[in-house]
Amino acid sequence: MSTDEKLQKVLARVGVGSRREMERAISSGRVEVNGALAKLGDRVSLTDEVVVDGRRLKLSPPQSSKTRVLLYNKPEGEICSRSDPKGRKTVYEHLPRLQGERWISVGRLDFNTSGLLLFTNNGDLANKLMHPSSVIDREYLVRVQGEVDDEMKQRLKKGVELDDGVAKFTDIVDGAGEGRNSWFYCVVMEGRNREVRRLWESQGVKVSRLKRVRYGNIFIPSHVRVGQWIELNDAETAELCETAGVKPPPKSKTSREESERLTRQRNRLKRGGSKQRSNREKR
Repeated sequence: MSTDEKLQKVLARVGVGSRREMERAISSGRVEVNGALAKLGDRVSLTDEVVVDGRRLKLSPPQSSKTRVLLYNKPEGEICSRSDPKGRKTVYEHLPRLQGERWISVGRLDFNTSGLLLFTNNGDLANKLMHPSSVIDREYLVRVQGEVDDEMKQRLKKGVELDDGVAKFTDIVDGAGEGRNSWFYCVVMEGRNREVRRLWESQGVKVSRLKRVRYGNIFIPSHVRVGQWIELNDAETAELCETAGVKPPPKSKTSREESERLTRQRNRLKRGGSKQRSNREKR
């Protein structure tokens, strides 16, 4: 860093957590700068000594490490925290380990919600992808129990008042099913807590299944089964950065070798998916 930067931005970049998480950590007294408790508004440079939860961090300048992004197909029954006092499984248990960095989740999914969850080691990218100003849509497949008519769908697209303000779907498309147990694809532009469920429940119907199938321009590939992850290649990562309004990372010298490694990884997953389908057909 040629100049100083906001403390929470630097902490997010080195992978300690998202900017919002770092702001909360600073406010709760978990961060020290040069031996003194940090406060919101502090700025730091590479020469400063920063400690989080008793661990001294190695600060890095912008884009000093390769930006990596994982796509994880989250099953129901996992939480998006790094640990859980109740001993429940967390999404982080399935991810590859990083040296000197941490995976940051791009938003969260509820315990009973499955589907697409992105992780990155780049705090700036994670923050931009989650921030409402980036206007990035999220698409969900939802099973609704109860009668849903066109008037209800119009109300949900126009906007309804929730306890944290007006919310709405930007689109609702019919899926499979008929009567009182039907599937719908619906799109939101924010990542509020339980927003999709609360929107439907505001109309007196119940959500019995919920899966995120898209985040911006990223869909779950058909060969990535529940509980599996893949790493985005350089082109996909660059496109995601552009979607978020973040400067795409420079191409690494080993991009060809990295691309070949990711291709082999995906081919293994595809073969595994094909084998499982074949076994099911035999049964």
